[in-house]
Amino acid sequence: MDTVVKLNPDFSMSNPVVDEVFEDIDELDTVLPESSTISLKLGPESCGVRLDKVLSGLLPQYSRGRLQQWIEEGLVTVDGAPAKVRATVYGDETILVQPQMSQSEQPYLPEPVALDVVYEDADLIVINKVAGLVVHPGAGNWTGTLLNGLLHRWPELAGIPRAGIVHRLDKDTSGLMVIAKTLLAQTDLVRQLQDRSVQREYLALVWGQPVSNGRIEAAIGRHPRERVKMAVSTSPQAKPAITHYQKLGMGMLDGRPVALLLCKLETGRTHQIRVHMQSIGFPLVGDGVYGKQHLVSVFPRQALHAQRLGLLHPVSDLECAWVAPVPEDMHGLLLRAGIALPE
Repeated sequence: MDTVVKLNPDFSMSNPVVDEVFEDIDELDTVLPESSTISLKLGPESCGVRLDKVLSGLLPQYSRGRLQQWIEEGLVTVDGAPAKVRATVYGDETILVQPQMSQSEQPYLPEPVALDVVYEDADLIVINKVAGLVVHPGAGNWTGTLLNGLLHRWPELAGIPRAGIVHRLDKDTSGLMVIAKTLLAQTDLVRQLQDRSVQREYLALVWGQPVSNGRIEAAIGRHPRERVKMAVSTSPQAKPAITHYQKLGMGMLDGRPVALLLCKLETGRTHQIRVHMQSIGFPLVGDGVYGKQHLVSVFPRQALHAQRLGLLHPVSDLECAWVAPVPEDMHGLLLRAGIALPE
C-alpha cells in the first residue's frame, strides 16, 4: 500500500514568511477541517454590496474564486437559505460558510522521483533540477513533482511547510534549487530571498543581438487577458522586478542571430527572465509562451538554465555557492549555434 504523507496542516500560518514568496500560487488558503463552519454577522457597511465581494473582504485567507465555488456548491447560506453568487446583501444578514479543502491541500503522495543532489547537510539540500520536472503540485500536476520526490526521499520534510521548498524554477527550466530541511533554515533562506541577498545566475539563449550588458527594471504582474502568462505591467498589483544581463557570446541558429546571456536576478518573479527579455525584444529560444511562435520547434523548451546559486548558510552563516553544468540538451543547442561555453 502506498504511504500518504500529510504536510503540516498549519503550513500557511506556521511560516507566513514562506507564503509571501509563493505569491503566484492561486490557492494559499488557510487549511480548515471540513467540519468547521464560519459564522458571519454582517453590518450596515455591507449594504448594497455583492455577497462574493463581501465574503472576499471578510475572509481574505480564501481566494474570491474559491468562495464563489463554495456558494455555487451550496456551502454558503444567508439567513438559513442557500446563497447565490450575484446576490446583493442588505447588511444585517447572518452568513454561514462551510470551508472545504482544495485538492492542493490534500495529503501528498511520496513518489520515487529521480533527483540530482548537489549538496546536502543537516539543514539544507541543493538540487540540480532537470527540465520537465514540476516543482510544486498544482492544477494538472498533482503527482510526479519535485515535492513528491522530496517527501519520498526525506519523509521528515512532511513537517516543514511546502516540504522545505523556498523558491521555484519553471517546469522547463533546469538548474539549481535550495531546499530547507528545518523550519529555522527555511525561514532564514526565505528572508535572504526577500532581502535579495541570494545570488542567482542563469544562462539564457535569446533571439537577436542585445547590447553587451544591461539592466531591466520593470514591474511584473498577471497578463491582463491571458491569465496563464505574466507581463511587464504598470498595474498597482504588479511587483517590482530587476534583471541584470551580460552578453557572453553570439552565434547563428537556423540562419538567425542568437546570443548567450548571463542573467542575474535581484528579484524572483514568476517567469521574470522570460518576460523581461521578451519585453526588450529578445525572447528566449524555445519559449512557447513568450517567444517567437514560428520558431518554437528549434528547441523543445525555453533555453534557460539556473547555473549558479550563492547564499549564506542558514546555520553556520558561511558563504556557500554551487554551480551546475549546462545540461546536454542546451549544450547541444549552443554547439549548433556555434557558441562556446565560457570557462
